[in-house]
Amino acid sequence: MFSKKGKQFTELIVGIDIGSTAIRVAVGQPTMGMDGREEVQIIGLVEVPSEGIQKGAISSIEETVSALSNALEEIERLIGVPIEHAWIGISGIHILSQQSKGVVAVAKSDGEISTEDVDRAIDAAKTVAVPLNYEILHVIPRTFHVDSQTGIQDPVGMTGIRLEVDTQIIYGLTAHMKNITKAVYRTGIDIDDLVLSILATGEIVTTPRQRELGASVVNIGSSTTSIVVYEGGDIVETSVLPLGSEHVTNDIALLLKTTIDIAEKIKMEYGSCVAKDVNKKQKIDLMDFGSERGELVSLYYIAEIIEDRMAEILSQVNQKLAQVHCDGRLPAGVIFSGGGAKIHGLVPLAKEIMQLPASLGYPLFITSGHARVNDVAFTASVGLVAWGSRLYHQGARASRSPLKHAGKVLKSLQGIWKSLMP
Repeated sequence: MFSKKGKQFTELIVGIDIGSTAIRVAVGQPTMGMDGREEVQIIGLVEVPSEGIQKGAISSIEETVSALSNALEEIERLIGVPIEHAWIGISGIHILSQQSKGVVAVAKSDGEISTEDVDRAIDAAKTVAVPLNYEILHVIPRTFHVDSQTGIQDPVGMTGIRLEVDTQIIYGLTAHMKNITKAVYRTGIDIDDLVLSILATGEIVTTPRQRELGASVVNIGSSTTSIVVYEGGDIVETSVLPLGSEHVTNDIALLLKTTIDIAEKIKMEYGSCVAKDVNKKQKIDLMDFGSERGELVSLYYIAEIIEDRMAEILSQVNQKLAQVHCDGRLPAGVIFSGGGAKIHGLVPLAKEIMQLPASLGYPLFITSGHARVNDVAFTASVGLVAWGSRLYHQGARASRSPLKHAGKVLKSLQGIWKSLMP
């Protein structure tokens, strides 16, 4: 419990989304809704420019630590209490995933399956050859099999001789995970766990029903686009594409022969993903956006630039869906999040290219007085808070996360880096 001027605060849960252009921090408290449903109350949101991050990976420890410290100072001023620990989102093109199977014999003589049997089966699934210079980030149980019975979600209490589990293993590059860990520890806070950001995002913008029917969550970040695909309630694919909204900005800057800052302003204020819906006669003057010289540019031309690049990103997402035979076959459709999803016209363009229902993803089961809680750029940080809140409701901490985090070596760095702090 935190105490300030006589007031008592319940456990604060902090999610930090470290992106290539911005660091976003969300702070929340676990609550119980009127209907008895577990909810999260968001009490603080901040966004600061990111430094030392390129394509989701750290390029400068010092700059990243400085940006993280600025974000933490700002959120502490906002909520009035210190931040001591946080859930850290991790992403980037280095993320890999593969399917694995674990098989064990049921331990009890009467054949009743216990939680220990389930843990042993999941551990058995981890006995695979880990790619060189990678570590296991998550082991996600998908479905269980007991003897000849398949498609079991929770085998505890059932009777059998042989227990089998199908899992999705997600790997992170060891160097990147250590660099993220170093940067966070040097700000003086502890790490609850490293979480693949798209998983936290996916859980907060979809319902169990949508995940059961089949859905995909696509987070369009600055330099990368992350994808998670659900079918039958299971995660069937996670992937990261090396394309994001900054590529749209770069295209505008190159073709209009202007600066990145001006191109970004034009994209966010007047950009559209659907050129046919834009008036061909409407023009803007680059001088209004800070250009040293006046030049009239057609909004239709700008929309054509944006549409071409966004269509490329959506086509590559569709290719990932095709690899798992889900292209055009997800009844709950595609849900978009991330700063790149704010470009006008993304949803209709996605419907046309992907031939699926499409929508923007907003946090579910969240209460907050902050208007920005429904900003799709904050879904990852808010999702990390919801991730931690779920474990809080279960009376657990990171060590008992339902998605087993295998990067325990990183935890040992905590003492080292704290001893180096001034």
